[in-house]
Amino acid sequence: MPVFDSEQLLFQPVMSAADAVPLIFAFPNTYSVGITSLGYQVVWALLASRPDLVVSRLFTDRADDLPAAPEILGFSLSWELDYVHLLDVLEQLEIPVRAAGRSQEHPLVFGGGPVLSANPEPFADFFDLVLLGDGEDLLHQFIEAYQTVRSQPRQDQLRHLAQVPGIYVPSLYNVTYAAPDGPLEKILPLESAIPAQVQKQTFRGNTLSTSTVVTPEAAWENIYMVEVVRSCPELCRFCLASYLTLPFRTPSVEQTLIPAIQKGLQVTHRIGLLGASVTQHPEFDALLDFFTRPECDAVRLSIASVRTNTVTEKLAHILATHDTRSITIAIESGSDRLRQIINKKLDPDSIFEAAAHAKAGGLSSLKLYGMAGLPGETEADLEATVALLKAIKQKVPGLRLTLGCSTFVPKAHTPFQWFGVQPQAEKRLQFLQKHLRSQGIDFRPESYSWSVIQALISRGDRRLSFLLERTRQYGDSLGSYRRVFKELKGKLPPLDFYVHQDWPTDWVLPWSHLQGPLPQSTLLKHREEAVALF
Repeated sequence: MPVFDSEQLLFQPVMSAADAVPLIFAFPNTYSVGITSLGYQVVWALLASRPDLVVSRLFTDRADDLPAAPEILGFSLSWELDYVHLLDVLEQLEIPVRAAGRSQEHPLVFGGGPVLSANPEPFADFFDLVLLGDGEDLLHQFIEAYQTVRSQPRQDQLRHLAQVPGIYVPSLYNVTYAAPDGPLEKILPLESAIPAQVQKQTFRGNTLSTSTVVTPEAAWENIYMVEVVRSCPELCRFCLASYLTLPFRTPSVEQTLIPAIQKGLQVTHRIGLLGASVTQHPEFDALLDFFTRPECDAVRLSIASVRTNTVTEKLAHILATHDTRSITIAIESGSDRLRQIINKKLDPDSIFEAAAHAKAGGLSSLKLYGMAGLPGETEADLEATVALLKAIKQKVPGLRLTLGCSTFVPKAHTPFQWFGVQPQAEKRLQFLQKHLRSQGIDFRPESYSWSVIQALISRGDRRLSFLLERTRQYGDSLGSYRRVFKELKGKLPPLDFYVHQDWPTDWVLPWSHLQGPLPQSTLLKHREEAVALF
């Protein structure tokens, strides 16, 4: 097996005790992709720092020496279609892909990560348990709870683990439907001792994640990542990264972030500042000042998408002097009306100012991010997007413009979870392409077919597990999914039900038994505020 000899570790794995639990921590993709996931790095370090575990890592293209009889197998799932590799790994390890087929001799299979925290139901039958939310405290609680029932029968282990807040054991809940191809009716625990609702766990410490390993084999070569903020205070109505991860958390720049960056600079000169809204850290200006120090002259600095009205000439200049050529801002739409519907607090002047500041600071290009098919959208809103891009090009000549654009996909635990994907979104992407590329604006649409698959998984229930298993034989194209829907007709709702249909707000949702940071009443209130502006 290949070894991980290119890695520079920023933590010290502990010696395992003689009776340590053998655990495999897997990422269902290649090493290059997996080791670039900050979440995977942090969880691995947390597990490897416990003497009561002996941890082996597994990727699709390499692995440590694996234990002959692992007791626990964990997966970090950060991209929906990685479920294909997840099922492949289970088969390679000779573990039944469905939890119902496992016995005492098989490891407990757990999963975590953003895909599963949002809506684990399409994958629920593949996992013995799912960890919902932030892992910093939850992982330790999981391992400690497991240790107390380590020698007990599998079913007793699962019942005990289900008592830990944030641990969801799908097999202990019964799901009923109005009909085999109809909507959900009820999701109830099988026993009174099992909680009727599982609460996503939120880490409230003032220290966020930083890289635990640096390697030239990462997708972003030799990058050291620092989580500057967690969540986002803006609450755009469609945004999972905001609603599911509340509250907005910001560690101290002087006490936490700068020491973390200095630690990274001991092993690399490539720094990535991560977060859904990095520049909204209340001390962000002080963080920027750090990179003007002589010790940072050789630093190559990367920064996640920033809020438009926080783009200053100073920010652009510091990025330009640290090997960054562009900055990315999310405008979603050029229409003031549509931005109000989605709660995007942004006016055209701030967009023009961001472009002007980017150029004045020395950046050569501005990347904008938009969406097509948002709830309430009309053709006039698309025309407003074209007009806005043209106006930016006219007001700030010489700045290269790119618009990346996706189709709106409904996400669980957001106010727009009840809306379906607009079927006309594909034509709207084509409209934008026709009118922007002719103006010399680089238009980069995300695949509409991929958006449909995303929506299917985003709003899916447990019945989809049979479809996901079968689709794996045909490939990951939209045509493959349509083919399997035909094969399973009458056993689950049609594709249109999951993807395009607007769902009544009084329906039981696949994730109704899984509680996010905000109650459904708040999500409904925010949805109503949006609909009032249609």
